[in-house]
Amino acid sequence: MDLPASLLHPARAPLTPALRALRLCLHLLMAGLLALAALRADSAAGTVLALVTGAVYAAGSYLPSVRESQRAAAVWLGALGVSWLAMLCLTPEALWVAFPLYFLQLHLLPVRWSLPAVTLTAVAAILSYVGHGAALNPGVFIGPLLGAAVAVATVLGYQALYRESERRRRLIEELIATRAELAAAERHAGTLAERERLAREIHDTLAQGLSSIQLLLRAAERALPPGSPAAGHIDRARQAAQDNLAEARRFVRALSPPDLEHGSLAAALERLCEPGVGDYGPAAGPYGPGAGPRVRFSVSGTPVELPTPYEVALLRIAQSALANTVRHAAASRAEITLSFMDASVTLDVVDDGTGFEPGSMRPSSDGGFGLPAMRSRAESLGGTFTVESAPGQGTAVAVSLPLPAGV
Repeated sequence: MDLPASLLHPARAPLTPALRALRLCLHLLMAGLLALAALRADSAAGTVLALVTGAVYAAGSYLPSVRESQRAAAVWLGALGVSWLAMLCLTPEALWVAFPLYFLQLHLLPVRWSLPAVTLTAVAAILSYVGHGAALNPGVFIGPLLGAAVAVATVLGYQALYRESERRRRLIEELIATRAELAAAERHAGTLAERERLAREIHDTLAQGLSSIQLLLRAAERALPPGSPAAGHIDRARQAAQDNLAEARRFVRALSPPDLEHGSLAAALERLCEPGVGDYGPAAGPYGPGAGPRVRFSVSGTPVELPTPYEVALLRIAQSALANTVRHAAASRAEITLSFMDASVTLDVVDDGTGFEPGSMRPSSDGGFGLPAMRSRAESLGGTFTVESAPGQGTAVAVSLPLPAGV
């Protein structure tokens, strides 16, 4: 039990002011009682043994091995006990030293050893007092036993209070760490949301505007008569619009979600289906850590390169649909299908969970995307969003986005 030993040994644990005061009181008590026994000893041998006991005590208080090893502390306690027993045989005044010995035994030994040691020490004190010819009275028995009981109650009570204090301290540290993690997660989520918003804004305003300017300049260039002096200016303007359109698209790609930075939408959706991967967090659902529905991904049709806002919207909708499946559906299986058709791209997320009544759903309050947000994402790109479900019959979420011209 390293903690209570810090009362005697400062190397075992950091000393608070209260512990430092208790340790000083213990040293003073031991020194005072040994001095009393030495002064009132009937023989020089008793005085010498009192001094030897004091030397053993002082050595144990400062030897590094005793401070660092419980076994060494037990050996030191044994040596101190033998010296004290020898002193008991010579002078009855030595029995008062039993009281600080109680504290040392309770501090340095495990409970299964310290309680028997305290009991034996109290019995030795009583027997020595009787052996030196003192008259028998209740105080002979009550004194050592009461002292032992007070020492046991004090030390065990202190240990219980310290354990509770340490538990509260660890809980506070965990709460502070959790709060910091939540703040970091919120900042990260806010950063990602702002990046997506900027990407949509750049795509829907600057990029679309520059694309329209380029088309208009191309039409104006075709309408000019041959040899017109304005042809060169229009060509340079069209080239500048094309360069700025490429730069705007580069910004949109740089602001896309990290899941799409190193691969296609299909690859990001496939990674989302791997066990323990994805923002939907399998452990957050009713399955327990590391568990969750088996998710399969498939692609239908011939994949084409989609605009970044399309990829972001489809990925976030898939993540949100899977989050709902894990948290609420209690499903064993789910399937994500990405379908490329001639004029549209479709994403389907189907599970075999408990299902629900779509008309009874309310906006999500747990910080997730929720069905209204998924619908808003799809409709902002001119697409459609549908949910099919019934109690006990699973859920199917489908989003269809029209492919832009030229894709």
